[in-house]
Amino acid sequence: MTTVRWRDTINLDDLWEGDMTAVSVDGESVLLVNVDGSVRAYANQCPHQASALDQGDLDGETLTCATHLWEFNALTGLGINPNDAALKSYGCQVGDDGTIYVDIGR
Repeated sequence: MTTVRWRDTINLDDLWEGDMTAVSVDGESVLLVNVDGSVRAYANQCPHQASALDQGDLDGETLTCATHLWEFNALTGLGINPNDAALKSYGCQVGDDGTIYVDIGR
Protein backbone atom coordinates (compact mmCIF):
# COMPACT_ATOMS: atom_id res chain seq x y z
CA MET A 1 0.00 0.00 0.00
CA THR A 2 1.37 3.40 -1.00
CA THR A 3 1.27 6.24 1.48
CA VAL A 4 0.30 9.65 0.10
CA ARG A 5 2.84 12.31 1.06
CA TRP A 6 1.57 15.76 0.20
CA ARG A 7 4.33 18.35 -0.10
CA ASP A 8 3.54 22.04 -0.15
CA THR A 9 4.90 23.98 -3.12
CA ILE A 10 3.66 27.45 -4.05
CA ASN A 11 0.43 29.36 -3.61
CA LEU A 12 -2.19 29.41 -6.34
CA ASP A 13 -1.82 33.22 -6.40
CA ASP A 14 1.67 32.63 -7.86
CA LEU A 15 0.41 30.36 -10.68
CA TRP A 16 -2.05 32.33 -12.77
CA GLU A 17 -4.51 30.70 -15.13
CA GLY A 18 -2.74 29.84 -18.38
CA ASP A 19 0.63 29.75 -16.63
CA MET A 20 3.12 27.02 -15.74
CA THR A 21 6.18 26.86 -13.52
CA ALA A 22 8.73 24.36 -12.28
CA VAL A 23 9.09 23.65 -8.57
CA SER A 24 11.27 21.24 -6.62
CA VAL A 25 9.55 18.51 -4.60
CA ASP A 26 11.87 16.25 -2.62
CA GLY A 27 14.64 16.96 -5.15
CA GLU A 28 12.40 16.19 -8.16
CA SER A 29 11.65 18.89 -10.74
CA VAL A 30 7.86 19.13 -11.03
CA LEU A 31 5.92 21.15 -13.58
CA LEU A 32 2.77 22.84 -12.28
CA VAL A 33 0.24 24.00 -14.87
CA ASN A 34 -2.93 26.01 -14.36
CA VAL A 35 -5.52 25.52 -17.11
CA ASP A 36 -8.62 27.62 -16.45
CA GLY A 37 -8.26 27.11 -12.69
CA SER A 38 -7.47 23.38 -12.87
CA VAL A 39 -3.98 22.73 -11.51
CA ARG A 40 -2.01 19.68 -12.62
CA ALA A 41 1.46 18.38 -11.71
CA TYR A 42 3.81 16.49 -14.03
CA ALA A 43 7.45 15.47 -14.08
CA ASN A 44 9.22 18.46 -15.61
CA GLN A 45 10.65 16.48 -18.48
CA CYS A 46 9.45 15.54 -21.91
CA PRO A 47 9.25 11.75 -22.34
CA HIS A 48 11.07 12.11 -25.67
CA GLN A 49 14.53 13.24 -24.56
CA ALA A 50 13.94 14.55 -21.02
CA SER A 51 13.95 18.24 -22.01
CA ALA A 52 12.60 20.60 -19.36
CA LEU A 53 8.94 21.26 -20.13
CA ASP A 54 8.89 24.59 -18.27
CA GLN A 55 11.00 25.96 -21.15
CA GLY A 56 8.15 25.18 -23.54
CA ASP A 57 4.80 26.83 -24.20
CA LEU A 58 1.33 26.50 -22.67
CA ASP A 59 -1.42 27.63 -25.03
CA GLY A 60 -4.89 26.87 -23.69
CA GLU A 61 -4.87 23.13 -22.97
CA THR A 62 -1.83 22.41 -25.16
CA LEU A 63 1.63 22.09 -23.63
CA THR A 64 4.43 22.13 -26.21
CA CYS A 65 8.01 21.00 -25.49
CA ALA A 66 10.50 23.62 -26.72
CA THR A 67 13.10 21.10 -27.89
CA HIS A 68 11.26 19.03 -30.52
CA LEU A 69 7.74 20.54 -30.37
CA TRP A 70 6.03 17.46 -28.95
CA GLU A 71 2.53 18.42 -27.79
CA PHE A 72 0.55 17.22 -24.76
CA ASN A 73 -2.90 17.85 -23.32
CA ALA A 74 -2.10 19.87 -20.19
CA LEU A 75 -5.20 18.57 -18.37
CA THR A 76 -4.63 14.86 -19.00
CA GLY A 77 -0.92 14.60 -19.77
CA LEU A 78 -1.71 12.54 -22.86
CA GLY A 79 0.20 13.11 -26.06
CA ILE A 80 -1.37 15.03 -28.91
CA ASN A 81 1.58 14.85 -31.31
CA PRO A 82 2.69 12.12 -31.09
CA ASN A 83 -0.45 10.58 -29.63
CA ASP A 84 1.30 7.52 -28.16
CA ALA A 85 3.29 9.51 -25.57
CA ALA A 86 2.27 10.69 -22.11
CA LEU A 87 3.64 12.83 -19.32
CA LYS A 88 4.37 11.35 -15.91
CA SER A 89 1.68 12.80 -13.66
CA TYR A 90 1.67 13.36 -9.91
CA GLY A 91 -1.08 13.80 -7.38
CA CYS A 92 -1.98 17.46 -7.00
CA GLN A 93 -4.46 19.39 -4.88
CA VAL A 94 -5.04 22.96 -3.79
CA GLY A 95 -5.59 23.59 -0.10
CA ASP A 96 -8.19 25.92 1.41
CA ASP A 97 -5.49 28.58 1.85
CA GLY A 98 -4.43 28.31 -1.83
CA THR A 99 -1.32 26.23 -1.22
CA ILE A 100 -0.64 23.76 -4.05
CA TYR A 101 0.27 20.32 -2.72
CA VAL A 102 1.99 17.61 -4.77
CA ASP A 103 2.58 13.91 -4.08
CA ILE A 104 5.40 12.44 -6.19
CA GLY A 105 4.95 8.96 -4.75
CA ARG A 106 8.02 8.70 -2.59
